[in-house]
Amino acid sequence: MSLLREPILALSRSDRVRESLQRLPVTRGVVDRYVAGETTEDAVRVAAALVDQGLHVTLDHLGEDTVEVAQARATVDAYLELLAALAAGGLARRAEVSVKLTALGLALPGPGPRLALEHARRICHAARNAGTTVTIDMEGHALVDPTLTILRDLRKDFPETGAVLQAYLHRTVADCRALAHEDSRVRLCKGAYAEPGTVAHQGRDEVARAYVRNLRILMAGAGYPMVATHDPRLIEIASALAARHGRRPGSYEFQMLYGIRPDEQRRLAAQDETVRVYVPYGEQWYGYLMRRLAERPANLTLFARSLVSTR
Repeated sequence: MSLLREPILALSRSDRVRESLQRLPVTRGVVDRYVAGETTEDAVRVAAALVDQGLHVTLDHLGEDTVEVAQARATVDAYLELLAALAAGGLARRAEVSVKLTALGLALPGPGPRLALEHARRICHAARNAGTTVTIDMEGHALVDPTLTILRDLRKDFPETGAVLQAYLHRTVADCRALAHEDSRVRLCKGAYAEPGTVAHQGRDEVARAYVRNLRILMAGAGYPMVATHDPRLIEIASALAARHGRRPGSYEFQMLYGIRPDEQRRLAAQDETVRVYVPYGEQWYGYLMRRLAERPANLTLFARSLVSTR
């Protein structure tokens, strides 16, 4: 599957392919399955529909690589508009936002980290005023330390800010131990980026075992674990670990991507589990979908299966 990475990335940069795909009815159907839409109104509409089904939501505003300060500021403005709309719609209690620090300027040369922190503070402040929270997404392994540094600074004033850790990284066991404290919200995902074996576990089974090791730490800790997986076996293990540590529904949650296993999302919610759906939206949906496939081409199987089954 690694041989597919560069061709998929090439397609993600092709305006001709994007425009061709956008004209195909079947493509629009696929996009609508995984992306809420392009506007704030689209995002709020989908969030409201999910909340009506008993689900929680985290919304991610999509964007291209941030190469100038103006782009970062536009991203901040988009989140501020979204948070105001969630509050106005009475959705803030069950809908939060997920933010990538590179979209806020982290990777810009020179003042990038300082700008990202300032921008993240503005979003966190707006989220608190709206009555909701922010989770800081994790990106490639080279950005883990800068991301966790900014997270620590944010939590001085906004301790409710959530973190994301990727189970396939060798370092994550130590990061879980450091973050499994009271009032700490941690989303644990397997990891979507194509990382070398020097920093990350590689095989499917190896990654799954790493996920369980990290999940044990979070479930045994005093924080709030957010179990981000579609894997039925890992969901079963997470439920067993929660019971073992005396956790009741509401002291942890499950998270899944919008459009992936929606019946399972509703099944868990019907059992009084907190289930949060990760909902991307924005004009840059094409790049989002293609890059997710390129980062880990095995995701092709996941997306293909979801087209024929909603289980």
